Amino acid sequence: MSPINSSDGWCRSSPRAAVRGVTPDDHTCRTAGAYLCLVTTLILSRARVLGADQLVDIQVSSGTIAGITPASSGAAAADGHSPRIGAGAPEVVDLDGRWVLPGLWDAHTHMEQWALVRRRLDVAPASSAEHAVRLVRDALDSRAAEGTDADEPLVGFGLHWATWPEPPTAVMLDAVGDVPVVLLSFDLHSAWVNTAGLRRLGVEHPTGLLLEDEMLPAEQLDHPSGATLDRLVHSAGQAAAARGVVGVVDFGMDDNIGAWRRRVRSWDGLRVRAGVWYWDLDAALAEGLRTGDPLGGAVDAPRGRTGGLPGRPARRPLVEMGSLKVISDGSLNSRTACCFDPYAGSDGPDAHGMLNVPPEELQLLMKRATDGGLTCAIHAIGDRANALALDAFETTGARGSIEHAQLVRWSDVERFAAGRVTASVQPEHAMDDRDVAEGLWPDRTDRAFPLATLAAAGVPLALGSDAPVARLDPWFAIASAVTRSRGGREPWHPEQVLTVEQALEASTDGRGVAPRAGGPADLVVLDGDMPGLGAHQDYLVQPADPSDVSEALRTMPVAGTLLDGEWTHRVL
Repeated sequence: MSPINSSDGWCRSSPRAAVRGVTPDDHTCRTAGAYLCLVTTLILSRARVLGADQLVDIQVSSGTIAGITPASSGAAAADGHSPRIGAGAPEVVDLDGRWVLPGLWDAHTHMEQWALVRRRLDVAPASSAEHAVRLVRDALDSRAAEGTDADEPLVGFGLHWATWPEPPTAVMLDAVGDVPVVLLSFDLHSAWVNTAGLRRLGVEHPTGLLLEDEMLPAEQLDHPSGATLDRLVHSAGQAAAARGVVGVVDFGMDDNIGAWRRRVRSWDGLRVRAGVWYWDLDAALAEGLRTGDPLGGAVDAPRGRTGGLPGRPARRPLVEMGSLKVISDGSLNSRTACCFDPYAGSDGPDAHGMLNVPPEELQLLMKRATDGGLTCAIHAIGDRANALALDAFETTGARGSIEHAQLVRWSDVERFAAGRVTASVQPEHAMDDRDVAEGLWPDRTDRAFPLATLAAAGVPLALGSDAPVARLDPWFAIASAVTRSRGGREPWHPEQVLTVEQALEASTDGRGVAPRAGGPADLVVLDGDMPGLGAHQDYLVQPADPSDVSEALRTMPVAGTLLDGEWTHRVL
């Protein structure tokens, strides 16, 4: 390589170095105080991007999108494969008109719990306590046939007991025998435990249906060691990358900062923002951790990359400090989300749900976090919990998000917008909760999951899954946001649908809907057309069955995922 002209910083030795959108300050390599040429390591040839009226070549250098130019007809090999043309020459991948989007983010996950759920008994199909007991008995019979220790606890996940004819009890679950059994609700706000399970947990309880803080020990019953758990989390990260995910916001509950520091040196699949819960806030503040700080050192050379430049800048750390997380109220399905109006058919002190953190304590936590340089992520599902969270943002000057925002007063929408409080929402929950919402919030579902109203008011949106509450797959969130439909059902409050472009913009961590020169080479390559993307495909202009659109989005094939210009998933 030839040194660039020191007077203007541009490399004169290669026309490819002077790619569009790059200046010496954007991305150049420095060695011993001298500039070196910008070297393109990968060209995604003949890509389709939103906003371009022709196919383009996307040039990637040192983890950055170095330029986007009109497609070169001779860029790819004649057979469409991806050759390397001589030492140091870029790899060329002919995309043959495939869509390229900024890489997708899941703005709300619990990675450890999601990794564990992937191996737990699925009890989501249970339509009654009796049905759940049958599923557990069948699972225990299968374990016995495999020779599993009869005293090994059985943990299931996915209960939707709020719509059952009667709430479950330990006595009902005792019908399976004396094996400890814990069945977690899909929202992780309750757990159904049999008598043997309560005994194993060391808990005395009158019914065996544990709510909110009562159920936290139950979730830990099958928690493996650090090394085993790390392998499960890594596997979950690989599965996410295969769906186009480049980053997650993780709200792990068990020493989340320590857990990510433990695994950071071998972590290579996703970007992670690791939240801190209020019980660990003192330690984080004492250490001086601020949102965006790296948790662990930078990676010197991305795994799988060869031929790097001497003295090249290290890759941006993959794991960063996230936000303070506080759960201010409960959930709809457990009837603990805090609301201004009582739940249908409920009376007494808990008819309006409950607050897990009093307003004064919430404000104190948020003020301390803000003064220490942390943003805040406040769980609020009921409309009263959302109003109190907005009060706290206004009072403390905090920045950050309200997580879930399931039920919102119309008067509070403008408060979201005025305070630039992000609504971190999980559209798949609308599909999970539509029936129970109609039963428990029958007179207010027009303002449940009001995504279109929030977007129209200018509220920043971030889509997520709340995995394991919903699966870690952004295409499910996008499908529910765009169609408000799943499984062939009629759209639920279709006036609140987002456009595909709005849903994508809320899924790319502020990167918009098209790759941009100078940005990180965190990209997803699709292997199919997206209904609704681009005016020529807009299903709102050319009406299509919402069920068809929903299914097309949920099953969107992903041909490749790039993180810092490195393939984390590739079937091209």
